[in-house]
Amino acid sequence: MQARLFHIDTALVAPRTVARRFRENEGPALYDLVQDNHSRLEDHFPKTIEAIRDKESAEFFVREMLANWLLQKEYGFGVWDNKSAGLIGMIRLFRIDWRVPKAELNYFIDKEYAGKGLMTESLKVALRFAFHQLQLEKITIRTAMDNTPSQRLARKLGFRREGDLRADFKKNSGEVIDVMLLGLTRGEFLGI
Repeated sequence: MQARLFHIDTALVAPRTVARRFRENEGPALYDLVQDNHSRLEDHFPKTIEAIRDKESAEFFVREMLANWLLQKEYGFGVWDNKSAGLIGMIRLFRIDWRVPKAELNYFIDKEYAGKGLMTESLKVALRFAFHQLQLEKITIRTAMDNTPSQRLARKLGFRREGDLRADFKKNSGEVIDVMLLGLTRGEFLGI
C-alpha cells in the first residue's frame, strides 16, 4: 500500500455531475440503475450484471468496491446528477498494476442521461484523478467492436486505438467476441 494515497479525493466535481466513491447502503440505488439499464448492459458488463442480482447482492458489490478502494486495488465511483441527486452511472478504475502503474477503465450511464455530455464531464474529472492523484502512467479501455458510442467517447477524451484482441470477451449469450483496445498515457493527457 502507498501512504500517499490515504488522502486522495473521494468526490470529483464536474459541471453537472459528481463522481464519488460509493458509500455503505447505496447498493439499492446501484441495483435500480442496473435494472433500469439491464438490456443495455448485459452484453458489455456481464460480470457486473451477474454480481448485482438483487438489492442485497448490490450492497455486497458496493461494499466490495469500497473495500478495494481502501486496499488500493480498485477505484469505483458512482456518477450522481447534480440536479436530481440521483445515481446515473458508474466509473471504475480497476485491474491496477502499480508496478507500471496502469489501470483499466470502464463506465456506463443511464439511458435517460446518455448523449448529453454528462459521462464526458465525469470521465474528464476521473482521468484527472487517475493521472494526477493516483499518478498512473497509462489507462486502457477494452470495448466491443460494435460499441461505437463508447469508442467515440474514448476518442473524444484522447484515447487512441492500440489494437484488436481477438476472441477476448464472452457475452452473457455465450458468444465470444473481438474487443478493441484503446489507451491513453499520462503524457498525452497532460499534454506533455
